[in-house]
Amino acid sequence: MSDTYKIGLVGSGFGVKAHLPALAAHPRFECVALASPNSAGAAAAERGIAHAFTSCEEMLASGIALDGVIVASPPFAHRDAVLGAIAKNLHVLCEKPFALNVADAETMLAASKASKVACGVVHEFRWVPQRTAIKELVANGHLAPLREIEMTHLAGFLRRDGRRARGWWFERENGGGMAGALLSHMIDSATWTAGRPPKSATGMLRCANPARQDAAGQFTSTVDDGAFALIDYGDGLIARLTVDGTAAVDQFTLAVHAENRTAIASGTGLTELQLFSVDDDETNELDCKPSKYAKFKAVNPHVPMLMELYDAWIDHIETGASALPTFAEAVETQKVLASVGFGA
Repeated sequence: MSDTYKIGLVGSGFGVKAHLPALAAHPRFECVALASPNSAGAAAAERGIAHAFTSCEEMLASGIALDGVIVASPPFAHRDAVLGAIAKNLHVLCEKPFALNVADAETMLAASKASKVACGVVHEFRWVPQRTAIKELVANGHLAPLREIEMTHLAGFLRRDGRRARGWWFERENGGGMAGALLSHMIDSATWTAGRPPKSATGMLRCANPARQDAAGQFTSTVDDGAFALIDYGDGLIARLTVDGTAAVDQFTLAVHAENRTAIASGTGLTELQLFSVDDDETNELDCKPSKYAKFKAVNPHVPMLMELYDAWIDHIETGASALPTFAEAVETQKVLASVGFGA
């Protein structure tokens, strides 16, 4: 058991924007290495990180002392980084989408099962206080029996006039698009709320605006700017999930409908939500306890949730049991993604 866990971080996008400040703020972690093909050196120098590498493979072969690896690279690089870290007996957190396809997801799950390391997936939105409260309402029987989980995320950054730089995010074969980026989170949230894996799923991907433009000119997107899933959890419970990047408004709604009442969490973003309980007689707004790391939200809205996820990672490392989203759950999410058309 370690007082402080030394972490190697792979990826300089979301990794640098969110994971680095979360690791810096958490008392039990120290990021000692950063791996990224182009910008690791500059980012490491700016953030005071001791070691910089051009790849996860180079980092793992360097011989520096690590306890764990956070894989926040693009999806096409997840499989090799995760397998390499597990082979070195390092604990692993992997960003979503977990893999490009079900086969790769199952390969990573099998490797984790054959090891003694603690592995999890970065579905940090489980720690949004309003989502946690809904999960508790379900677990305590205050929403029963469950009949429908309705989740809608509308955003405007992929409208026809939107300017987002070209790169792997717009390339289907590399795991880009809304299904991997956001529908994966929604599937995990629905399954976590349901408390059981999907029995079956269907859906579709939509590319309304394949013709894109950035500062360098025109290019073609091959990924979805809208993703839609219908999931059957059995025993009368279904989930309807929508994520659309071409909307006129920014809006998120999670509604869990039971036969006795409905719980609705909604807001203009994924983290700033209001929660209501609605039944035949009245509507009540429910107060939710903020994250114990809420003061770090000003750094990046994801930081408090990531720090709570790191707490679960520590619990898993030190006790073998925790609330950490698992590789097994990620495989189930990957199967739903495949049912809607995501996968190389």
